Amino acid sequence: MRVSKKEWGTVYEVDVLIMGTGASGVGAALKAAEMGADVLLVGKGTLEGSGSLGGGNDHFMAALGTDEPHDDKETFINFYMKSAFGYKREQLSQWYDAFAPCLAVLDEVGTEFKPDGRGGRYRSIGFGQPGAWWLHIVNGRSIKRNLAKKVRSLNVNVLDDIQFTSFLAKDGKFNGCTGFNILTGEVCVILCKTGINSLGWHCQRVTNNSTGNPFNCWFTPFTTGSYFTLPYAIGATLINMDISGRATMLPKGWGAPGMNGINNMGGHELNALGERFMGKYDPMMENGKRRNQVMGTQQELVEGNGPPFYMDMRHFSPEDAHHLQYVLMPADKETYLDYCAARGIEFSKYPLEVEVGELSLSGMLLADERMETTVKGLFAGCNFTSFSGAMCGGYVAAGHAVEAAASYAMGELDESAALTEKARLLSPLANDSKQALGWHEFENPIRQVMDYYAKYRRNMPGMALALEKLDLIDSYRNKVKADNLHELMRLHEAFDLLVLCRLHLQSCLQRKESGRGMYMLADYPELDPNQARALSIRQENGQAVCAWAE
Repeated sequence: MRVSKKEWGTVYEVDVLIMGTGASGVGAALKAAEMGADVLLVGKGTLEGSGSLGGGNDHFMAALGTDEPHDDKETFINFYMKSAFGYKREQLSQWYDAFAPCLAVLDEVGTEFKPDGRGGRYRSIGFGQPGAWWLHIVNGRSIKRNLAKKVRSLNVNVLDDIQFTSFLAKDGKFNGCTGFNILTGEVCVILCKTGINSLGWHCQRVTNNSTGNPFNCWFTPFTTGSYFTLPYAIGATLINMDISGRATMLPKGWGAPGMNGINNMGGHELNALGERFMGKYDPMMENGKRRNQVMGTQQELVEGNGPPFYMDMRHFSPEDAHHLQYVLMPADKETYLDYCAARGIEFSKYPLEVEVGELSLSGMLLADERMETTVKGLFAGCNFTSFSGAMCGGYVAAGHAVEAAASYAMGELDESAALTEKARLLSPLANDSKQALGWHEFENPIRQVMDYYAKYRRNMPGMALALEKLDLIDSYRNKVKADNLHELMRLHEAFDLLVLCRLHLQSCLQRKESGRGMYMLADYPELDPNQARALSIRQENGQAVCAWAE
């Protein structure tokens, strides 16, 4: 890596740039180091605690190729080919192949998988999958710190505390990125031959849960859509921005779900009438697809069968109830047991009151078999789901990015453009107008619009009106202020959030059906087999252009 100081900031030059230091970034860094690459790992937080994994994780999803039922590669590939439009078989094959090396690293750094009593790993079925692919983790809160220690021990350059503000490209080739240090304010330009986008898949702060606190959510609140918005701005094609959103059930008034453990260990969801109702919405009951549980609970709500809703674990064995509440749940959120203590919750004695939480938005970067996007030199590190998908996805993308770096030129510095970007990204610090808006005054209306017009039940006219409201919010983009660097970071997160919501709604307006996304359209309530295709969106002459995949 080469570093040069300029009057306006710092320039870094590196062969392979990894953007994002969560599970995907770590997976990418491990593979790049294994291949001896000149690599720089950059993130908004500190490596030891960044990303969703920084908050802990209680499961790692993997098919292991054992003689257990449905544990083979072909079953794994076929499941995701059916349930997530846009994947290529070769992509899923590489995800499967990455399970073994990634699990080997997790074992090496001391990840404690619950034993099954026979010397193997405790595994359970979840979210409609055919096999017991979810591996239970005991010490989930320490995984990220242990992985960070491993990464720092390798020949990997790490740059913490950098907020990304733009990607750089020329003639359809990715050249690097710009950003600023959220602690010092120093502006940086990072030039590279190839880059791996590991900025996080699911964006949480687009709607509210019952706490009203957008930072009390089930994924990291600091993933605000830059994985999609920054590539989109330089011409990358996105897919499934309409149907890849996600939601889950939450303990009442609490922003941590734990539903993977609760469902796949055998919890029963009950409505206000005491009925176990999920059989109406999924043949696998509570252990079916996450979407079916969320939308099924929403339907029960509409029909007057709740609230309240409960998850009932009183039929569990004492050992299973203790494992779920005192081992898995704290791995999902550090203060889960504080919540239980405050409400007198004991899984073995009382049902847990739950509710549908906030909606998160997601999608995919259109990528080829090598995970290279439509912008040459930019590789998708977060196109797979869950902790497993993030870590393995980064690992897979890095292998191809390192190989490609040998045939791509280093990005070139445009100092004039860098100065223009510096003025733009720091401008809120110079705005002392009394009418200027703070980050929360700019961001909160985004959630208000999405909550009202575009949550779990919506319609086409409402989404069109939501876009008009978001355009109005966007018109205030140059009328914002930041009194410090923390507020400046929040504003740039809000800008990404706004663009992401617009991309989601623009895509949703093309899909005239219900049943694939995490929402129901009143004007198109039925599933349309003719729309069983990926929907792409890209920018052309400043306008969003949508198209159906063939």
